[in-house]
Amino acid sequence: MTVIYSIIDTLLPYDWTEFSYMKNALIAILLITPLFGLVGTMIVNNKMSFFSDALGHSALTGIAIGVLMGIDNYLISMMGFALLFALCISAVMNSGNSSADTIIGVFSSTGLALGIVLLSASGGFAKYSGYLIGDILTVQPGEIGLLALILLAAVALWVVFFNPLMLTSINSDLAASKGINVRLVEKIFVITVAVIVTVSIKWVGILIINSLLVLPAAAARNIARSMRSYHLIAMLISLFSGVSGLILSYYTGTAAGGTVVLIAAVIFFGSFFANRVRGKA
Repeated sequence: MTVIYSIIDTLLPYDWTEFSYMKNALIAILLITPLFGLVGTMIVNNKMSFFSDALGHSALTGIAIGVLMGIDNYLISMMGFALLFALCISAVMNSGNSSADTIIGVFSSTGLALGIVLLSASGGFAKYSGYLIGDILTVQPGEIGLLALILLAAVALWVVFFNPLMLTSINSDLAASKGINVRLVEKIFVITVAVIVTVSIKWVGILIINSLLVLPAAAARNIARSMRSYHLIAMLISLFSGVSGLILSYYTGTAAGGTVVLIAAVIFFGSFFANRVRGKA
């Protein structure tokens, strides 16, 4: 990390880079925001904006399970429960008995309520309330390495499964007629989202992680004119929101996660109104 710190000091000789925690946060944002932008495009395409929100809510239950089982590393219990949670949502959605938003809403509220009940029963809910808003400034060098590995894995997954993922999101029946295993592709997608949400929840926060996944992709959809530009613009908007939000939060003394979301929201509304004006022209 010493070499990376030196590069940051050379390229960004500002007062906010004097602190190691700000350098760590910057590196984490450079890794995590493109990942959010990339995955968010498929979430928006599949009309699953509430899915990542439900996974975030399940984190509390994952933490509670870890507490009850005496697991010190809550990431393990959160990851295990999130994967099970995601696969259960996918299975119930494929049954076709209820609409997707209803199913996700039921799972989301159940996961959140169960986590609150279990943690409050043990008398320790306040101890874990920090997971609700997250804190990117607490990220450690070892955790940055984990984010880097997940980013590489996600990019590799996108290269291999991009066409099946895209065709499935557009028309699952057409994808099946082309010989694509739709159920497998859907499971790969929900597992990918579950891993990213679970790993990021500590620094991003349960309350706003869905916003960081959806807003950049939604803004990019207002601007892009091709699928390639859609993905690229979403990643750039996410990256810009993350870096500018971190810097602005330092000077204003506000929460980094919330500041990042507000910048992404401003970009979305700007692109939305610009798109409407362009459509009327």
